[in-house]
Amino acid sequence: MQRRIFGPRAAAVALGLLLPLSGCGDTGNSAGDSGTLRLVAAEYGDSQATSSKAFWDKVTADFTSANPGIKVQVQLLPWADIDREVSRMVKAGNAPDMALMGSYSDFAAQDKLYSADELLTVTAEANFLQPLAEAGSVGNTLYGLPWVASSRLLFYNQGLFKQAGVSEPKTWSDLKSAAKALKDKGVKYPYALPLGPEEAHAEAMIWELSNGGGYSDSSGNYNLASDQNIQTFRWLKDNLVGPGLTGPVPPSQLNRADAFAAFTRGEVGMLNGYPQLLHEARAKGIDVRTAAMPVADNLGSGESPPAVGVADWMMAFKQNGKRAEIGKFLDFIYEDKKLSDFAGRYHLLPSTVSASRNPSGAGLDSNDQFFLTALRGAQLYPVNDPSWVTVSDTIKRSIGRAVEPNGDPKTVLEEIAATANEAGKKKH
Repeated sequence: MQRRIFGPRAAAVALGLLLPLSGCGDTGNSAGDSGTLRLVAAEYGDSQATSSKAFWDKVTADFTSANPGIKVQVQLLPWADIDREVSRMVKAGNAPDMALMGSYSDFAAQDKLYSADELLTVTAEANFLQPLAEAGSVGNTLYGLPWVASSRLLFYNQGLFKQAGVSEPKTWSDLKSAAKALKDKGVKYPYALPLGPEEAHAEAMIWELSNGGGYSDSSGNYNLASDQNIQTFRWLKDNLVGPGLTGPVPPSQLNRADAFAAFTRGEVGMLNGYPQLLHEARAKGIDVRTAAMPVADNLGSGESPPAVGVADWMMAFKQNGKRAEIGKFLDFIYEDKKLSDFAGRYHLLPSTVSASRNPSGAGLDSNDQFFLTALRGAQLYPVNDPSWVTVSDTIKRSIGRAVEPNGDPKTVLEEIAATANEAGKKKH
């Protein structure tokens, strides 16, 4: 699920090769070296100071110290490039031994990946949080090993809420009333609705789930133009966008990064956010409160739709035949302390049951615990469908049109659904 949901990664820069125990800078043939593993990983930092390099330098050095016959080379790539670059490597017959990125199912469909039961012990495989394990599985086989994850909650600026005399919204009607009051007090973005191409698929799914809809039906098939989803976007257009409650930038042109930046400046009353934004906003002096996403008024009072969850995936390629060595390395890096260290660096959530049981070890504070609780019951994107990369791109580029003045939600959603059906035929 690229991102996404975590961090300012669009600005990440390629920081080259990390060769902690190898004197050779050429990775062209390194995948074939019997004692060397090659990992291509996304860069989670947005500067030299926050780069993932420090983590991988230490963990690979420690691994080789414990396993003298196996060296590990790590290549960091920006999120904007990694999916394309790894696909190019695989197509060229130069697959890395492992990759850490936002999608895996296309490679699983091509039978390029080892399954988890070929790499991990039964105990280690059973340790992944259930929603993440389900999203990482094609059929009943786990191919995408969840690494770190996040969930979304509604954020609101308590200072602005006090000025407007409103309280935490529980329903869509509550949210609309609060947005009106915030607008009357001069708040620039009463509710920030980022349906721009950066990450519209996240915002759209959050709203759809809160009305009993979503991207898939109970059988796991795409259900993008369902009655609930059409109703959701009609409500957004008529009740938030039309009355000017979403701010000066049209939602179809508002990207997540811009909405988040406006929130940290105190210009946004409400938006959907993730743990890192919470820390960034509080560091700027914003009194941030979090809540479950308000639900549609027509849902039963006892219904509690799931939050949106997102994970990044570690995968292991068969091409170089290094199953045993890869398994050793994965066992090593999935130890609670190492996984918790990585998650804590970026205010993300660990993907395993054992690491998430220990908040201090996972670098989580009491606020992060709300996100972890939401993650345990979250719904993830349908990343286990090989066509999801195409479908998500279509949603990101198109869904904002549903709330434009001349846009028709039904027409836009049906067009997206048609694209999804075509993509599914090609991939399956």
